[in-house]
Amino acid sequence: MSIVKINVLAVPAEQREVLERRFASRAGAVEGSDGFEWFELLRPLEGTDQYLVYTRWRDEEAFQAWMEGPMKAAHQGGQAGQAGGAGHGGEGERPKPAATGSTLWSFEVVQQASPK
Repeated sequence: MSIVKINVLAVPAEQREVLERRFASRAGAVEGSDGFEWFELLRPLEGTDQYLVYTRWRDEEAFQAWMEGPMKAAHQGGQAGQAGGAGHGGEGERPKPAATGSTLWSFEVVQQASPK
């Protein structure tokens, strides 16, 4: 079965729009990757400042190939993707991360259901 990777991003209230804009501008950045199955950016509604970046992959190998290839190339070893999504600063200037912290959770899908 598939695996799920959830990147938990601590995002201060004043950085929420920045984070969402950066993710909106990354449209298409992962969708064509081999083994990619799903992406969602989840905004907190109450009680937390943590956004969840949900991705689903065919297997761990597909996720690792994306991490070492397209993701690494897109972020050129920077922290913009790990702690705040893709972004654009001035020339030669790396934008400040929108998130103040990041934790990666990993899960294996053992059961699933869809609407009938």
